[in-house]
Amino acid sequence: MGFLPVEEQIAILTDGIDTLLPEDGLRELLELNRPLRVKLGVDPTAPDVTLGWAVVFRLLRRFQDLGHVAVLIVGDFTAQVGDPSGKNETRRRLDATEVDGYVSNTIDTIRELLSVERLEVRPNSDWLGSMDMGDVLELTSRFTIARIMDRDDFTKRWDQHEPISLIEFMYPLLQAMDSVAVEADIEIGGTDQLFNLLVGRDLQQHHGQPPQVVMTVPLLVGTDGVKKMSQSLGNYVSVKDDPAEMFGKTMSIPDDVMEQWFVLAAGYNEILAAEIAAEVAAGERHPGETKRLLAREVVSLYWGTDAAQEAEAAFDVVFKAKGTPDEIPSVTLESTDDVYLPALLESAGMVGSRSEARRLIQQGAVKLDGAKVGDETLGATALAGRVIQVGKRRFLRVEP
Repeated sequence: MGFLPVEEQIAILTDGIDTLLPEDGLRELLELNRPLRVKLGVDPTAPDVTLGWAVVFRLLRRFQDLGHVAVLIVGDFTAQVGDPSGKNETRRRLDATEVDGYVSNTIDTIRELLSVERLEVRPNSDWLGSMDMGDVLELTSRFTIARIMDRDDFTKRWDQHEPISLIEFMYPLLQAMDSVAVEADIEIGGTDQLFNLLVGRDLQQHHGQPPQVVMTVPLLVGTDGVKKMSQSLGNYVSVKDDPAEMFGKTMSIPDDVMEQWFVLAAGYNEILAAEIAAEVAAGERHPGETKRLLAREVVSLYWGTDAAQEAEAAFDVVFKAKGTPDEIPSVTLESTDDVYLPALLESAGMVGSRSEARRLIQQGAVKLDGAKVGDETLGATALAGRVIQVGKRRFLRVEP
């Protein structure tokens, strides 16, 4: 296939990115006029795909749309090691069963965000799982402790006398082996991955390969407006949230992060997002109406414009009229036995887990016909024909 002119590709591919190293590396690769192998490694360590995670997938999709090959590394091996990036303590190791569960939960969603054409999906257990002790010693001989301690998070933990396990030192080396195994031309990731991506360049050179170009994207701040979007923090929006939930969560973000969300969550270019932010600051745009625009754009990106309009209408019913949406999902009780509410909410898709449901009940965030629920187990007759509300935007009608 023919490629767009190099300058046009660069403009498309660099919009919204944080780091490009080396600065002329992307241009040099594009001037080769061949499909580039663009690597993205993902460790399946959580059950969902968030809007924050989707930022880097959209960049990968841009490469695909321009005719390049997306090489998606599913870190089924490295997920068991645990990425220490940005962590201030030793991370709990996951076992293979947990990781396999996360892979099955997320891989189909990730495929939907990418094009099936020009896509390679490679589990890194294919090469990392077959390494013997000699291979491991050879790998570790390529790097010094001083080089690994260049990582800011390791340095901070060392200075604060926090423990750092040897296995954490191994993570950047294993991720670098992925780049060698797939002969990556480019590796992309979040800004917290910069050190790991640069180690990949070093190891490729050791193996006689041209070092990959490194590109990072900013980390999307969560709905709290403070910390990066994270499933463990609960400040996230899932790409699989229903339109009303996605709209409502987006409307809950602080005004001062709207500009970043326009770029990273809604896919606006940086210039347009900056113009919108300037108009809000100057009083030329109402912040509430601007946030509505943002919420519509986010929902439209994943569900389409019709769904976005319906979500906005449902939002108005709940938050303006303080009512219950006309159309809400329902669940039918199959017996007259007592109902364990966390199990019901999980099976109905209202929460991600029973532990989340228990926490929400304890916080008073679960209501039955508007009244807070205090017990985890309720009688079937007490539930039948009533509406359960979880948080501000999730509703479930219980049929007898």
